[in-house]
Amino acid sequence: MSAPVVVVGAGPVGLVAAVLLAQRGIACHVVERHSAPHPLPRAVHLDGAAVRVLQEAGVAGEFARISRPAAGLRLLDARRRPFAVVERQALGPDGHPASSLFDQPALEAVLLARLARCPRIELERGREVTDVDATGVTLRDIRTGSARRQPAAAVLGCDGAGSTVGSLIDAGWHELGEPQRWFVVDVRCARPLPNWGGIDQVCDPRRAATFLHVTDDRYRFEFRMLDGETETDLERLTAPWLGGLPAGSWTVVRSAAYTFRAGTARRWRRGRTLLLGDAAHLTPPFIGQGLGLGIGDAHGAAWRVAALVRGDADEQVLDEYARERAAHARAVIKTALRVGHAMTGGNGTAAAVRRHLSAALLRTKVVRARAEATTTVRYARRRGLTGTACPQPLVRHGGRVQPLDDVLGPGFVLLHTGPVDPDLLARAHHLRAHRIDLDGTLDDGTLRAWLRRGRARAVLLRPDRVVLATGR
Repeated sequence: MSAPVVVVGAGPVGLVAAVLLAQRGIACHVVERHSAPHPLPRAVHLDGAAVRVLQEAGVAGEFARISRPAAGLRLLDARRRPFAVVERQALGPDGHPASSLFDQPALEAVLLARLARCPRIELERGREVTDVDATGVTLRDIRTGSARRQPAAAVLGCDGAGSTVGSLIDAGWHELGEPQRWFVVDVRCARPLPNWGGIDQVCDPRRAATFLHVTDDRYRFEFRMLDGETETDLERLTAPWLGGLPAGSWTVVRSAAYTFRAGTARRWRRGRTLLLGDAAHLTPPFIGQGLGLGIGDAHGAAWRVAALVRGDADEQVLDEYARERAAHARAVIKTALRVGHAMTGGNGTAAAVRRHLSAALLRTKVVRARAEATTTVRYARRRGLTGTACPQPLVRHGGRVQPLDDVLGPGFVLLHTGPVDPDLLARAHHLRAHRIDLDGTLDDGTLRAWLRRGRARAVLLRPDRVVLATGR
């Protein structure tokens, strides 16, 4: 029996990667140093692109039940008075809410249940990786200290910030911005707190803050910490938001000081060992893309590693993964830094003018559209559809209405209207792409309109729904 892919880390990124690999027929061995899932909330936001990956992993329905769509982002002044709103679409181009809020332990429970239904995945807790090489990993039992060798067809380092796998492959680190210290408080409140359905960002350079209703009775507060400040008594900062509720009507689930960093690993890959998620990048929280980036990594890595293990591709696909995801992560992190600086950075007249100018710009249609699509995937620099993600409408196929990806399947796909260029057709045949004629097989005007806007009659889609090539 061939060696499995070893996934290091059983957080959401590692679990999604393992499920996507198993769905492609690849055996996985998931290794986690902790004996049980982390019980406290951490990530709370995913965009539509990340939920689309959860759809492929078979848990979009469960995620919808544990999450709620967010109305968008509202900017508040120091007195908590709104001065600008960036609304989010109820249903984005990926076929899911453009912005969803959730409790991370609930998501991990959903993913672990999905993992348990995958016969090709083995989960081993209480083990840490002490060595990685071309043939596999060395695992150490946390409790007994005993070590054993685990062969691996590939290794995915999904073990978070301060990644052990990253250290073992000498990944290094490149800082993209100054670290910031924030105090995060998660509470449960028996009485609903006033909220508008989205996220509130206080644009006060003296005390920048964030407030959001997560789901059900869960709420989150985040406050930027001042120089020399400790977390002692900082829970008092929640008082203006709790509206004078009587003692006992709310409880603190978690309160902790965090240092938010902005940067990426210098090396994302050595041989068949890849870094994913926080092991590869850390982003400030201002556009809510930390976990979403990691789930995108899982998507981008899974189909490539599966092709490599099956013998359908060589190791150049891993170079492609590292190159594409690193560039995308840097772009998203720089966007988060710019947004954070515009909303909370600096003092004095210049900062005030910048914030009011940002608010005025957000009222214009073009700027609002760009703000609502800050993390859109584009891997190619040339114009056109190549390197961008295919939208996912509901389509009528075989007498049923269903999401596009459920029709496309897990491999390459050739979508077209009319005749296909012979070179593109030959390339699709080489990749064993599933061919779909939008004028016959699939009844959908949305995709035809998308092709017209992109000046294309055919697109060859990768397994992650990114356009590989087009034909006119």
